[in-house]
Amino acid sequence: MNIVIIGQSAFGKSVLEALAERDEDQVVGVFAPPRRENRPLDPITEAATELEVPIFEFKRLRDQEAIDKFKSLEPDLCVMAFVTDIVPMEMIDCPSLGTIQYHPSLLPLHRGPSSINWPIIYGETETGLTIFWPDKGLDTGPVLMQKNAEIEPDETLGSLYFNKLYPLGVEALIESVDLVRTGNAPKIVQDESKATYEGWCKAEDVDVDWSASTSAVFNMIRGADPQPGANTTFNGTRVSLYDASLSAPSSSKPAETGLLLASGESGITISTGDGSVNIGRLKTAGRKKVSAAEWTESAGAKIGDSFGS
Repeated sequence: MNIVIIGQSAFGKSVLEALAERDEDQVVGVFAPPRRENRPLDPITEAATELEVPIFEFKRLRDQEAIDKFKSLEPDLCVMAFVTDIVPMEMIDCPSLGTIQYHPSLLPLHRGPSSINWPIIYGETETGLTIFWPDKGLDTGPVLMQKNAEIEPDETLGSLYFNKLYPLGVEALIESVDLVRTGNAPKIVQDESKATYEGWCKAEDVDVDWSASTSAVFNMIRGADPQPGANTTFNGTRVSLYDASLSAPSSSKPAETGLLLASGESGITISTGDGSVNIGRLKTAGRKKVSAAEWTESAGAKIGDSFGS
């Protein structure tokens, strides 16, 4: 098959390299993000250059110039591997065998752009990925394939993606391409009665409420680690929190929430509505992440000081 890839970043690069290595199909073009002055090339652009695959960079895929170029490649299949731009239906419908897309959740659950963050924040224990046939809706097209992934108790956004959903996603896209080639790719209509949708997980969505339960605070911090970073305030300055871990359960409810209870080389301990959590690293706006010990010293934090006020 002649395949066009629309994608970006390390994930898009891995999909391109996996398809090229197999030599089953011909990648006739890669639609990548435009180059930005004084910024490194996108990984998929680097890979396409090395593999001598034609690269096309358009500011908006909806522009007619982009659509015309896409059609001129006469693709049999389009593979969408990490796409943040809006892809017009003229592109999606163009390939003779259709278009398939990767989404990191078990559709129809967690439609939307931050579908890895929210299951962790909600305390769910399972998620996965879906390869589907995109249509006019947002993550609403028929399902081709799904793979499940456990959300372990200490899983973060970063570990869940890079250790599970990333490699599983590349594998699933390659398997799906094989199914399309052999004419065995299913199209299973999503059950709209089970559909959920969440928008971008932004900093204002993960402002820690220290009066909440320990599990709720812990899930929020790890679900936003590393992006966008769950946050609080200390002496009026916003601070983002990373590398959280659960403290040993306490038999008594804290007298006050958001208090700095302990500080050491391994992290700081902050009281919650029914216990406490440990924080390993922190980041003040405009600065790099540092160890809790380094942050404590620079901020002049002392036992009994309050967060979130």
